[in-house]
Amino acid sequence: MHDYILPSIDFMQKELLFFASFCFIIGAIDDVIFDGMWIIFSVKRKLFVYNRFNRMAVEQLPPPENGQPLAIFVPAWQEAPVIGGMLRRCQSQWTHENYRIYVGCYPNDGPTIAAVADAASRFKNIRMVLCDHDGPTSKADCLNRLWRAMCHDEAAAGRKFKAVILQDAEDLVHPQALELFDYLIDRASLVQIPVIPRRASRSTWIAGHYGDEFAELHGKQMVLREALGVSIPAAGVGCAFRRDALGELSNRKSGNPFDAASLTEDYELGLNLTAGEARGIFARLKDQKGQWVATQEFFPDTFEDAIRQKSRWMVGISLSGWDRLGWKHCWRENWMRLRDRKASFSAFVLTLAYAAIILSGFLYAIALTGYYQPAPLSGLLKVMLAFNALFLLWRTAVRAYLVSSLYGMTEAILSIPRTFIANIINILAARRAIFQYLKILSGAPPRWEKTEHFHPEIAEVHRLRPVNALLKSE
Repeated sequence: MHDYILPSIDFMQKELLFFASFCFIIGAIDDVIFDGMWIIFSVKRKLFVYNRFNRMAVEQLPPPENGQPLAIFVPAWQEAPVIGGMLRRCQSQWTHENYRIYVGCYPNDGPTIAAVADAASRFKNIRMVLCDHDGPTSKADCLNRLWRAMCHDEAAAGRKFKAVILQDAEDLVHPQALELFDYLIDRASLVQIPVIPRRASRSTWIAGHYGDEFAELHGKQMVLREALGVSIPAAGVGCAFRRDALGELSNRKSGNPFDAASLTEDYELGLNLTAGEARGIFARLKDQKGQWVATQEFFPDTFEDAIRQKSRWMVGISLSGWDRLGWKHCWRENWMRLRDRKASFSAFVLTLAYAAIILSGFLYAIALTGYYQPAPLSGLLKVMLAFNALFLLWRTAVRAYLVSSLYGMTEAILSIPRTFIANIINILAARRAIFQYLKILSGAPPRWEKTEHFHPEIAEVHRLRPVNALLKSE
């Protein structure tokens, strides 16, 4: 063992450290450049925009230019525990008066049908739409059925909707979100508002890591994407598509604007609608109480559900995105798409890095016994590890700042150890995503893999920890 196995382990540890360190440095340079551009843009905006003009609250928006109604699409598969509460809350809190909610159900999902039918019997602007076949299919397939139902209603009424808004069955939507969509959709093909993950007090680690990631995604990345003038991906909730733009896309795709062959139809639709001359808006606006006009959502709080959800994102964005969306003749656009698609490779590098850390611990323990002395690290490897340590501190500080600005200092501190939880989830999700992608390449149709959610009633929402009940203002 001393002559063969331990030297081999020692050699493997050095090679893994070198490869992982090299990959991390490449990724870190990309992140630092991105962060630097975001900081410059943010400082410039504060110095030359916000110092000259007061930030408008959503209540101060002028009335819409026309009286066209808004259509809200809510696809529902096995959502009986949450869909009723979500619909009731929308009806009781939304201040906009001209909208209709289309809820897509499947014939073999009786409990969801019953919950939606009960809500529809109480409110005339809720319409339940049954899909033509049993579920689950892809989410896009359900959305296409809602689209056809809406078009049928338009033909019957002789009046078109202004926009199509996507929400999920577990969403907590800001009371004045529809006013914001109604005002901005005249100016863009897509309007996306922030998505803010919330968690119950029991979900500190798994559900909590979604808050860390979305604080960075919608507090920094989407902001800079819009500033760079590149296409804006839709998040699948809290997003509005101009009806005319969806209609043009529908005409090109045999009446189905949502791609049923995609597991991330919202992401792809956003990129397709806001590419080229079309415009996408990422709207960060507050109300007069200082709260963001956003969609809040309770994300999965178990490892299994989080892995299932993230594997779907990886298949649709990181793996299928290469062959479904390709690349563009614009360095800014390709840079953003590359950043979107590096998740699966990053998970692979993380796996190798953790393996190197385990081997390092093993060799250190052996060295303490005096049985074997590992070879020293090379000077180059020491420099690479030092750079990675500095980059790690930078990345941790940026994320903690963004989490703090949204949730407060306690959550910012928790975001540091939650990074490890997020890495483990992403590694396991990447492994699952690869097998899913291979099945799709072999011809298997995409299926809507249900992620369990819960939607607390209003009374329960107010009993949650204050850090989650009232989001901190900037």
